[in-house]
Amino acid sequence: MVPPALVFGGVTVASIALHLRDPHHHLSWGECPSYALFGVYCPGCGGLRAVNDLTNLQLGAAASSNLLFICSLPFIAYFFARWVHGRWSGERWQLPAYAANAGVGIAAVVTVAFTILRNTQYGAWLAP
Repeated sequence: MVPPALVFGGVTVASIALHLRDPHHHLSWGECPSYALFGVYCPGCGGLRAVNDLTNLQLGAAASSNLLFICSLPFIAYFFARWVHGRWSGERWQLPAYAANAGVGIAAVVTVAFTILRNTQYGAWLAP
């Protein structure tokens, strides 16, 4: 159970840090390299602000900061729960190869589409 506990602890510490030092203040956590160099919002842009908004219980503001991140949280929670259950029970959970490949492919397509859309005039509402 040590690896899941370390991941949970790391996420908790990072969330507390983002709650205490508000990333909504310009350059409080630095600037995204893709935005600084190319003026393009990457799929992670707004993620720190989204975590801060979640720690302040502002789901709408979090979705406005990074909708892709917010939509991915149920999947992240599910896979983390499966990992913890497997460690606790000793039953290793293996996704079938076709399911893992399909999941990675779908996630990649959605991420690329999100990134392209948020950098167009039609998807400006997705920009952080």
